[in-house]
Amino acid sequence: MIKQTSYIVSYFIFMALMAVVLTGCSASKFIPDGSYLLDDVEIRSEVKGVETSQLEPYIRQKGNSKWFSVFKIPLGTYALSGRDTTKWINRKLQAIGENPVLFDSLQATQTCKDLADVLHGMGYVRAQVDYGLEYGKKKKVRVVYKIHPGERFHVKSISYDIQDVRIDSLLQTQDCSRSKLRVGMPLVVNELDAERDRITDFLNNNGYVNFHKDFISFSIDTVKGSSDVDLELHLHKFITSATGEESEHKQYYIGAIRYDASGELDEIPLRRSVLEENTLIQSGKLFNAEELQKTYNRFGRLQIVKYTNIKFQERPDSNVLDCNIGISTNKINSISFQPEGTNTAGDLGAAASLTYENRNLFRGAETFSVKLRGAFEAITGLEGYQNQNYEEYSLETRLVFPRFLVPFLSKKFRRQSTAVSELSVSYNMQNRPEFHRRVFSAAWRYRWNDLSGKRRYNVDLLDLNYIYMPWISETFRKDYLEDVSNVNSILRYNYEDLFIMKLGFGMSFNNGDEAFKLNVETSGNLLSGISHALGSKRNGENQYTLFNIAFAQYVKGDFDYTKVVNIDRNNSLAFHFGLGLAYPYGNSKVLPFEKRYFSGGANSVRGWSVRGLGPGRFKGTNGAIDFINQTGDLKIDLNLELRSFLFWKIYGALFVDAGNIWTLRAYEEQPGGQFRFDEFYKQIAVSYGLGIRFNFDFFILRFDMGMKAINPAYETKNEHFAIFNPDFSRDFAFHFAVGLPF
Repeated sequence: MIKQTSYIVSYFIFMALMAVVLTGCSASKFIPDGSYLLDDVEIRSEVKGVETSQLEPYIRQKGNSKWFSVFKIPLGTYALSGRDTTKWINRKLQAIGENPVLFDSLQATQTCKDLADVLHGMGYVRAQVDYGLEYGKKKKVRVVYKIHPGERFHVKSISYDIQDVRIDSLLQTQDCSRSKLRVGMPLVVNELDAERDRITDFLNNNGYVNFHKDFISFSIDTVKGSSDVDLELHLHKFITSATGEESEHKQYYIGAIRYDASGELDEIPLRRSVLEENTLIQSGKLFNAEELQKTYNRFGRLQIVKYTNIKFQERPDSNVLDCNIGISTNKINSISFQPEGTNTAGDLGAAASLTYENRNLFRGAETFSVKLRGAFEAITGLEGYQNQNYEEYSLETRLVFPRFLVPFLSKKFRRQSTAVSELSVSYNMQNRPEFHRRVFSAAWRYRWNDLSGKRRYNVDLLDLNYIYMPWISETFRKDYLEDVSNVNSILRYNYEDLFIMKLGFGMSFNNGDEAFKLNVETSGNLLSGISHALGSKRNGENQYTLFNIAFAQYVKGDFDYTKVVNIDRNNSLAFHFGLGLAYPYGNSKVLPFEKRYFSGGANSVRGWSVRGLGPGRFKGTNGAIDFINQTGDLKIDLNLELRSFLFWKIYGALFVDAGNIWTLRAYEEQPGGQFRFDEFYKQIAVSYGLGIRFNFDFFILRFDMGMKAINPAYETKNEHFAIFNPDFSRDFAFHFAVGLPF
């Protein structure tokens, strides 16, 4: 393993040195006489208020791409090739690399015009842009675009010219605070366009089907020598394309609503009530574009529905639209088979699952599924056990209703919500050489999104887990659970029968560049309250029981935040912060193993292997990983990662990770693991490293190589500050994963 690790590190160091060499390679031999390599581009402004970063996307010609915003590796690769393209090596290097970007004065002149137009749209009506050239060595040139914005124009007054009487009356009823126009605002074209969109959306949602924003225009009156302008909004009448005559805009109402089966079926296999519940368009109401889109979304989330086609037909000589909703459906029943390979700590195995799915169980688009799974793994390295294999069998049933199943909810609320109600029941049977475990689970959950689709919510109204240990081998029991010299309360607790009854809530937000998740759950409070009220007896461990089985009692909360900042078209900086806190109380002194936190691994502090860090300054038995003891009740993760596009579908990353886990109580088996305010900051572990990602669009393969920088498990400076005294056999960790770390 050490030899393999050294090879990987040596290879990576070699690649890093090659990067430096390639960056220094000159591409001047490919620069024709009289031409120059575009080395860099800069925007300078006379006024500090102008954000030059907002103008960078409008630069037509930029220099060659840089790895991690520093190294021009693609250009260096191209520069290694020769001029003779009949040679295979030259063609290959040029194909992998990137052509030198030659400065083009026409592109620069056009960029000046584009930048000036953008500044005009930002209110700098008299803005001018020119450029200068700074020549360097080896036929290189740097282009500097100079911004002369002048004075910014502001809106002094706002007036309206609404030429349609009915629309004028309707607009006066709306909330004026939603208007994008304000006296004193800068004269920004985007804000004017946003006001056109706002009015258009408002009218589209109030019956005006054929209204579009081209019916709205602005006129601007300026005064010579002043930067104030008078702004007037014009809303024009409808113009018939055939005759060119002007008329009032027509406001439409919804007439009859009909449902038709599309495709091979003669009848839609859904109850009429289900069709009406998912149709937000209402007969007798004004046409509403927003309700039309919601109707598409509502039918689109039903798994039985393949696609929806909604058409409107105008009744002759009227302002009534009849609505026809065509629905095409998927096959109701399906069966799928999925084989897979497994690898647990080097033990190879195989697994397979068979899934049956019914997408319309009660003719209401309910999805019912049954999944059977079996797994087998040959375990190596165990001594003193009769059986050397691992077997797992599971049965999972799931029933999903595409609606809120809650009593006393109004019909209006159910029509507006996009919730899913889910009932799941599963049974899992694990047979290991050391023990046999049975897990029975049942849950009732709700999931829904907000109207924007960016926020998601979930409520676990009831989640039951019953863990039953029917058999534990004598060898395992004597060596780990009953050995006086190796008594471990945390380990023993996780090999006893246990009942978990939890309630949970979660929400998440994601807009692409920023995301956060919050989850809170609690367990055992209801059972504890009932036990108190009934005066139930406690067992020998002073715990209340249910059917003679102790139940877990704890509270747990998790928060994750990720922010991605785009540096340029090829580079971005990602920041992640994670905090988790769980506290056992009442009926529990220790958290169930599945609820405890661990640190290290591909999505945590990557200088450590999974479950290899903490808690606190604890370093495991004899320096080895102790997976039971290296868990905790509190977790902190801090990650900073510079991501860069390299070539083809390959991306690179430089990262720094920090964090650890701690216990909230002092456990004898985890010395140095308890969280203390005056000590925890000294126990923050730090690592650094590099990663390679293969982005195949539908999935990402990730390889990360991390090195320990600060190791809290050691006291001496040489080992504690590993960054100054690296030892690859001790400090290096390699991770393979699917997907980005955060």
